[in-house]
Amino acid sequence: MKFALQPIGWIRKTKSKTRIVLHKKYQPGLLGVAARSEIWVLWWFHRNDTPRMRSTLKVHPRGEPANPLKGVFATRAPMRPNPIALSRCKILSVKKNVIEIDSIDAFPDTPVLDLKP
Repeated sequence: MKFALQPIGWIRKTKSKTRIVLHKKYQPGLLGVAARSEIWVLWWFHRNDTPRMRSTLKVHPRGEPANPLKGVFATRAPMRPNPIALSRCKILSVKKNVIEIDSIDAFPDTPVLDLKP
């Protein structure tokens, strides 16, 4: 079985703002989002998408060697077989295809895969 994920948008950051900018074709999917206070953002750990990172199955939590090894599925480590991340974000505003959020632990220009209430 093969399948492909395509970003629905991107994380954009400036010094004062963090935004999720969706492709305009997904703007209708934002109907009702402005009435919510928070949203789950699924995004791709694109900087960790390498064969080595995808094959790492045990990590020291928080990258601290003093922490005992744990399986990646018991941690929030960015090394994963499928480098998908999940962040809960406070919604500040929704304008057209842009959601302004309080913050997210993703780098600027990170691909956004999906949004969930």
